Amino acid sequence: MGAAGRDFHNFNTFFRDNDRYEVVAFTATQIPNIEERLYPSDLAGKMYPQGIPIHSEDELPELIREHGVEQVIFAYSDISHVELMHKASMVLACGADFRLMGNSRIVLKSIVPVIAVCAVRTGSGKSQTTRKICKILRSQGLRVVAVRHPMPYGDLSLQAIQRYATYDDMDSYDCTIEEREEYEPLIDNGIVVYAGVDYEHILREAEKEADVIVWDGGNNDMSFYAADLYIVMADPHRPGHEMLYHPGEANVRRADVVIINKVQTADRQNILTVKENVAKMNPRAVIIEAASPISVDDPSLIKGKRVLVVEDGPTLTHGEMTYGAGTIAAEDFGAAEIVDPRPFAVGSILAIYAKYKHVKNLLPAMGYSREQIQELEETIRRIDCDTVVAGTPVDLRRVIKVDKPIVRVRYELDEIGHPSLAELITERLGPRLQGRTG
Repeated sequence: MGAAGRDFHNFNTFFRDNDRYEVVAFTATQIPNIEERLYPSDLAGKMYPQGIPIHSEDELPELIREHGVEQVIFAYSDISHVELMHKASMVLACGADFRLMGNSRIVLKSIVPVIAVCAVRTGSGKSQTTRKICKILRSQGLRVVAVRHPMPYGDLSLQAIQRYATYDDMDSYDCTIEEREEYEPLIDNGIVVYAGVDYEHILREAEKEADVIVWDGGNNDMSFYAADLYIVMADPHRPGHEMLYHPGEANVRRADVVIINKVQTADRQNILTVKENVAKMNPRAVIIEAASPISVDDPSLIKGKRVLVVEDGPTLTHGEMTYGAGTIAAEDFGAAEIVDPRPFAVGSILAIYAKYKHVKNLLPAMGYSREQIQELEETIRRIDCDTVVAGTPVDLRRVIKVDKPIVRVRYELDEIGHPSLAELITERLGPRLQGRTG
């Protein structure tokens, strides 16, 4: 049971060429239009010359009965403990075992130091933390490569190993908005990014040009790579979620460092609640508070204007946030009105509002396919506003064409007090980094 990420990784590292098991299917959810594909034979290995079919998760009970399935492996992220157990109960009722995997075989080891950046929920601030860590390491003369959690929404064979160093690389791979959101800011900072499907081969390629690898996690999934420093982001706008979501809780329990982010816009009591919960689950973790201060390209395009706020899609949808950086920017820089986009939504964008009813006067930057990007563009064109405030990390101007000015919102990580990330990296990794600088 997956969403085109952890499921493929668990298969590649544990089940591929393992003659003790026969994998009859993958199921897919969360991501539109990734089911009804095939996990190709060149990735599936010698036991699966025809590949492995990918079905919708809705078909799972039928698949269990049809194939006499004995085990169902749950392998995706950012799901509440309650919803996870509903899925487990359904599988058990169908007569199969329900399994979660965390064994050492699926966690790959690198010959160079690895820093992992993970989270308790989608949208907690992994991206700006990854950028901050990369800047710290590069300032020490180290070659840094980021390996991003998988987002293989296209041809899986062509996406087995992807390397991104320029915008042209993103264009050549026909990246979705979701992919560009993660790759663009790193490329802008001169960081090479690897991603794809086969993460052992990705690791071996990344090692060839890296003194240090930074694992840039997705959602609240655990790192695919064994980490010398395991950093986990927590969000005080969602206090308690660090104890209530899978596998975010597992991340907290294994963390070396927990960063409570966005404290500049959070209630102090919520910050203390998160801090207390983390200390109960993992008393050995170092806890840091941090802000993610926001800036925009041109504040005059916001002040006194009627604005449409576009936020990071996954943060709003399965991340369950009701606002993001775009909303804060609109409020802080004096927008006269945030326009409700829901009456103007078309196609799959309209369906998003029907499914995620907590999303109201914001537009999620959904773009998992070319068709969905076109629907996002059409929705924006239909809206009567002065300015589009883009809280998504991607430069929407490169992806869509609309008749309104687009103002980009930017945010970086700013730790408060000590120890800082630079101090912790030196303390934890100093001996391994000595002698690696060019």
